[in-house]
Parts: sequence; structure tokens; C-alpha cells
Amino acid sequence: MNILEVKNISKTYGKKKVLNQISLAVPQGKIYGLLGPNGAGKTTLIRIINQIIASDEGEVWFKGSPMTRNQVEKLGYLPEERGLYTKMKVGEHLIYMAQLRGIKSLNAPKVVKNYMREFDILDWWNMKVEQLSKGMQQKLQFIIAIMHSPDFVILDEPFSGFDPVNAEFIKNKILELKEQGVTFMLSTHRMDSVEELCDHVTLIHKANKVLDGEKHKIKSQFKTNKYEIIYSHTSRPVESETPVFQIISNVKNDNPDWMTLTVSLKPGRTVNELLHYLLDMTEIHAFRELIPGMNEIFISLVKDVENE
Repeated sequence: MNILEVKNISKTYGKKKVLNQISLAVPQGKIYGLLGPNGAGKTTLIRIINQIIASDEGEVWFKGSPMTRNQVEKLGYLPEERGLYTKMKVGEHLIYMAQLRGIKSLNAPKVVKNYMREFDILDWWNMKVEQLSKGMQQKLQFIIAIMHSPDFVILDEPFSGFDPVNAEFIKNKILELKEQGVTFMLSTHRMDSVEELCDHVTLIHKANKVLDGEKHKIKSQFKTNKYEIIYSHTSRPVESETPVFQIISNVKNDNPDWMTLTVSLKPGRTVNELLHYLLDMTEIHAFRELIPGMNEIFISLVKDVENE
């Protein structure tokens, strides 16, 4: 089941087409990666989903019906442009935002303190927001996005400003909430986060959708039939010309007793044939397929669009 569907959304500013007939479907309970270079149209699409701005064409459906203002208010949203009231104290700010998100006045202080305790920021209660670093303010924004227990959360560059420890904490929190059934749309430039978190990926470039699908299927689609083999240095030398594979590199490993061989399978050949061939020649210590990461795929597709 899809919790969110975007149907043929287009948006133009002046003569510039920002989004061109964009459609996507976000499965319930998954983490959906919305990717693209700067200026691709990601933030515009997110603002349309949140009804901050209107599209020129198309519709946004939520839970099987057109998105309403009442539904938008129940979403969680962490915007790329941080919208905190810097003169307010942290505690009162979070209580105010909790009440705006429908948490009853009597319950708001307790809810806020529980989140601040969990995020290890209870000692910030009387600090003014303007005294906080970018990363500290980002923690507040994340809490604001999830404190009302939404079942759909949009995160626009959520790891901006975080050190590695806090970034890891937020990733784990996202995964914890996913296990509880929360759906996330994640817009980020950090491909390591996409690798770790996302189940489904859409790539937008120059207003158009250029890639869409489950992450594991996309990575499989871009496989190059390349393999890395670590074998004994003292083994019989691997032949440079074989009917099964072509050598890309054959270099010394960090372990002085081993070599690292990188090969590509020849057309029509199988992994079993590759292993059988190598085992006849050498002792293998490790073997893995070299599947391109999302960063490689992202760069490749963006370059292809640029060259069109």
C-alpha cells in the first residue's frame, strides 16, 4: 500500500520549468529517498506535498485520497531552511511547537521533556535557541518533526550540521521509528545515508524524474559483472588471458602473502565458471561482486543527463 502518491506534478517559475510531470508512489512503512543535484526541484516538490506552494498541474494523494490541509498538519516535516524562533528558550519553544501540532497543553511539557531526555538535551531547557550551534538546532528541528507521532515524516537534508556521533543517533532513531510503522521521505545529498537507510529511491534532475525504484533493484540494474578476488601470493600466477574473464587489475594486497585481483566476466560466462577456473589455479581467501554504490549511480546518471 502507498501512503503518498504524487501524480503528474509540474511547476514553472517564470520561464523556468522546475518540475515536469513528476509522479511517484511512497510505500507505507518504508524510507523513500528523494535525490537530485542542487536545483533539481526536490525542495519545490516537498513544498508542494506540504501545500506550502501550489503546483501548476497534478495532484498529491495521501492514504488514498487527495491531500487536505488537515492531513498536512498531521505530517512531520523538517525543512531545509530551519524555522526556529531564536529568541525563545528551548523548552518553551518545543512546548509551543508541540501545541501547534495538536498535543494538548497539559500533556505538552511532559512530551517535550521525554524527548529532550531521550535526545540528551534536557539541560538546554532554559537556553535561548540563538545560543545553540547549527547541529544543536538541528536536534530541535528533528524533535519538532516527530514529537506529535506522525505516520509520515518528510526530512529535507536532516543530517546537515551534525557531527558523526549525532548523525548516527538520528539514523538509528529513524530506523527505530520505521520499525514502528512510520514512513519517511528523505531528501539528502549524503549518499552514505541513502545506502544505509533508503528502501526506495527517486532521482530528479533538471525538473525530470530520471530514476525510480527499489534500491536493491536499481543497484542490480547497474551491475557491471566485476569481481574482486583475494588470493595467495605464493599461488601459481593467474593467467592474463582466459576464456572466462578479463583482468582489470592484479595488485599486491595489504597482506604481503596475498594479491588482489579485479576481473570482469566475459559475455555468457557465469560466476561458477569464474570460481571453478580460479580454484584450479590458486587458493582464494575472499571473493566479492563489485556492485556500484548509489553515489556512483547518481554521478553516472547526472552526467548522462548533462551530456544529452
